[in-house]
Amino acid sequence: MDSLMITGTDGQAHLDYPGGGHAGRYSQAKIKRSDFPEDFVFGSATSAYQVEGAWATGGKGLSNWDIFSMRTPGKIKGGTNGCVAIDQYHLWKEDVALIKKVGLDSYRFSISWSRLLPGGRLNAGINKEGIKYYNDLIDYLLAEGIEPCVTIFHWDLPQCLEDEYGGFLSDRIVADFVEYAELCFWEFGDRVKKWLTLNEPFNVAYQGYGTGTMPPGRGSTSAEPKKSTPLHRSMSGAPSEICSEGNPGTEPYIVAHHLILSHAAAVDIYRKRYQTHQGGKIGMTNISHWFEPLTDTTADKEAAIRAVDTTLGWFVAPIVTGDYPPVMRKLIGDRLPTFSPEETKLVKGSYDFLGIQYYTTNYAANSPRKPGTKPDVDSDREVATSRVDEDNNTTKTIAEARIDETRIKYHQDHLYYVKKAMDEGVDVKGYYIWSLFDNFEWGEGYKVRFGIFYVDFVNGHLTRYPKTSAIWFMNFLGKKPALLKTQAEGNEQEYGSNIV
Repeated sequence: MDSLMITGTDGQAHLDYPGGGHAGRYSQAKIKRSDFPEDFVFGSATSAYQVEGAWATGGKGLSNWDIFSMRTPGKIKGGTNGCVAIDQYHLWKEDVALIKKVGLDSYRFSISWSRLLPGGRLNAGINKEGIKYYNDLIDYLLAEGIEPCVTIFHWDLPQCLEDEYGGFLSDRIVADFVEYAELCFWEFGDRVKKWLTLNEPFNVAYQGYGTGTMPPGRGSTSAEPKKSTPLHRSMSGAPSEICSEGNPGTEPYIVAHHLILSHAAAVDIYRKRYQTHQGGKIGMTNISHWFEPLTDTTADKEAAIRAVDTTLGWFVAPIVTGDYPPVMRKLIGDRLPTFSPEETKLVKGSYDFLGIQYYTTNYAANSPRKPGTKPDVDSDREVATSRVDEDNNTTKTIAEARIDETRIKYHQDHLYYVKKAMDEGVDVKGYYIWSLFDNFEWGEGYKVRFGIFYVDFVNGHLTRYPKTSAIWFMNFLGKKPALLKTQAEGNEQEYGSNIV
């Protein structure tokens, strides 16, 4: 790989340090910004549906998450949705000010496909208000010295494409995705130099078509739901849904195949038409927990390796080698799609960098499929996993909830190991925190809080409060306090300059 970006979140980390709990000169007490190269990027991230709100404002069309959360509220904890979220659509200037205050180098956000193309494709019309919103955000970030990093697809598909041909179940999605991606390159690529085609495509395939816990809610039609494997921060291991439609033994693999082809085709267009002139880089970011064998048996050790291959390897192996991991071919057989020679050529090498979104570590145990078991995306892995989840205490006051020492320790520990990996030759280029703000956390609704800023969802103003982790990062990054450049320029125009 050419480079690697790390996205961290705030799950529990159980790390065994050598030397009686000390992590050497990069320990939690000593890790500092100067331990990393000057061009190492520290940023934070959000996604459109989780923070923007304004679901029917400014010409935006309906997304699959709009429909899923409003039509099936029982699938979201608390019956909530992202219609308002944290209203970043209207509060983006205030949010940029907070990014500036913490001292982050970069802000990773996603573009809402249905905000740019309400009808899903160009011939249905471009929403100029949507273009303006993202232009204004990008320009404001750059004016304040903050690098925009843009995710093209973070799970919110125009519902009209789902209704028309089944979205990512159909190979028709590839052409429509490329058309949308090219619109982004054309409109924003003169200023955006880091592009991510897809965010965690694993969860689109796995939760959308394997467990039915994300749109379009397809999965097992069996009357006996099974417990799904918790492989995402917002998936607490609740039982899979009993779905009216779907086939978890085939559809997740078909959807994943079309996601990979969509990614590769978008990269191809960018490289052929835009990259030389615009000078940006493009990649994909994927989820991967680490997996430790539950026991020292060979079977559990192999299960841990298999768990990585069927999670991270499912999407990374094709763009690196041109095909899926051999273990997937062995376990899934002819239910796993194949790449044609032309597709292999397109897919292989379709990245300038790779993003890894890591949350926590799971134990893995060998769990062979029982004879007669109907194949599905979970049993295909032949792995059973377990973990410890963060406890969400809703009785805390705002003042109490802002104290998040566990989150600070998580990032201190992980930054130490990122630096250790770099010292051992891994080409890591940046570290993006998930997330900048508490937000709509998919199936968990507003029941969990992953932000370094606490958002008050109760009192009607969506006020942002810095948690102690935000203050820790501010001190860690060590940038001198400064007025927003745009604010300073405005003051100068209104009051005149004191400089002579």
